[in-house]
Amino acid sequence: MLLSACAGGASGDDQSVAPGDGSLTIAKPDGAITTESNNPWVGDSSALTLGYVNAILEPLAFVNMVDPSDDVTPWLASELEWNEDFTELNVTARDGVTWNDGEEFGADDIAFTFDLLAENPELDTSALGISGVSSEGDQVTIDFESSMYAKQDKVLHRYIVPEHIWADVDDPTTYENPDPVGTGPYTLTQFTSQSVELSARDDYWGGELAVPTLYYVSYNDNTALTTALANGEADWAQAFIPNVQSAYVDKDEDNVYWAATGLGIDAMFVNTTEKPFDDVAFRRAMNMVIDRDKHAQIAREGGVTALTSVTGLPSPAGDEFVAPEYTGQTYAVDVEGAKAVLEDAGYTGVGDALVDPDGDPVEFVLSVPQGWSDYVTGISLIADAAKELGATTTLDTPDADSWWAAKTEGDFQAILHWTDTGATPYDLYSDAMDGRWLKPAGEAADYNFGRFDSPEATEALEAYKTATDDAARAEALAVIQKIFVDEVPIMPVGNRPFIGEYNTRSYVGWPGEDDPYTSPDPTQPSAVLILTSLEAKG
Repeated sequence: MLLSACAGGASGDDQSVAPGDGSLTIAKPDGAITTESNNPWVGDSSALTLGYVNAILEPLAFVNMVDPSDDVTPWLASELEWNEDFTELNVTARDGVTWNDGEEFGADDIAFTFDLLAENPELDTSALGISGVSSEGDQVTIDFESSMYAKQDKVLHRYIVPEHIWADVDDPTTYENPDPVGTGPYTLTQFTSQSVELSARDDYWGGELAVPTLYYVSYNDNTALTTALANGEADWAQAFIPNVQSAYVDKDEDNVYWAATGLGIDAMFVNTTEKPFDDVAFRRAMNMVIDRDKHAQIAREGGVTALTSVTGLPSPAGDEFVAPEYTGQTYAVDVEGAKAVLEDAGYTGVGDALVDPDGDPVEFVLSVPQGWSDYVTGISLIADAAKELGATTTLDTPDADSWWAAKTEGDFQAILHWTDTGATPYDLYSDAMDGRWLKPAGEAADYNFGRFDSPEATEALEAYKTATDDAARAEALAVIQKIFVDEVPIMPVGNRPFIGEYNTRSYVGWPGEDDPYTSPDPTQPSAVLILTSLEAKG
């Protein structure tokens, strides 16, 4: 979801928790909690939307998405072992774990969960392609149709559900799971349209918990949420806050804001099948005049750091993946250089009224949904940059549904959009230029919206994903990055970090720049790492 997107409706604005009771209030800006659903796979369930599922259900292990160089942290799996080509995962179920209804957790629960995903592809939202599951004793073996090297986090972060509950469910895609049973540190104790209450278990396998009670509250919008965070009514959130320093951080010395870079970005996706973006020279020129510093400071109001590497990879999370050819090469606004690229390619009227080599005026429409404030500002900045080249732009802000349909069907010239993030750069580059996403214009594409068609890029992405050693991966990644830099399938605009706001009034042990052990986002599966790391402030 876009960081700027928010919904209206009733809210939990009056649902403050009495200070000093040791509880934490975790907040979202999504409006009223109208319907309870604790299904861990249905994207609009209240458990997933608010994030409280992450305190109830747990995964096999954790990949540190803000520092991919970190070792994997085993969780419900005490040991993990991949085969050489990452098509098979061997798991040892952790001993001494119980479900919150007192039943014992074991390997059968892990095997059941992955079988459930294999038998119900609509639940397998990461398209893992599970081809077989077997178990014996405390061991589970999971086989995949293709390499999971680039999807390790998506495998390891799957919630494990209890077989003794879900085996009797007729349709897991619609089951609302009213009394959620999990191995996690908290249990659901109350649900209302204003807030959801979770209480700490006294028999949690991971030990004693510092925070006795969690409240999940949904406010009307970002403004209401910001006010709640600033005055201490809410303690922890993931939200885009304009002018975050003055609006939140400066309000209390214990308030903390951390925008932790992962490997996802915001980018201008362009239609490479139509003018003007079917010409690589124009794509290169536009890439040279986009001001990433302005985007960070104006569109994102200083809430994120600027994107710098010409490979499109955010720093520091992506530093280890930058090919030697591009080490130290950074984006810089170069209007004169961009003009020279266009002149060399046969354009006229450069810097005034740009005309392409065919004699056609260069003009294009930039489109993002109305109300997505940072994206609306972002396309305005890009329009200003295009004007430096003499190109004419039109800004379009349709409703989100119309924009979404046009985006997937390829009925656009330029849009701002995000890439996925993962434990490797694969998601970013695949989203931009992988042939596996290619669809004819008019058919819905899941990514590569601009229909960039490069068999070489597709081959290199497949080679990276299926490589069995680091040298082969580095070789494939170097090819991928060269195509990305030279042919400009998309234009990276800004970092898309994991954002978190929290305070240290009552508890310490939060992740941050000094200890980036996980993302600060409470809606991520790794939130349980934070909940089990917090300690009462001395």
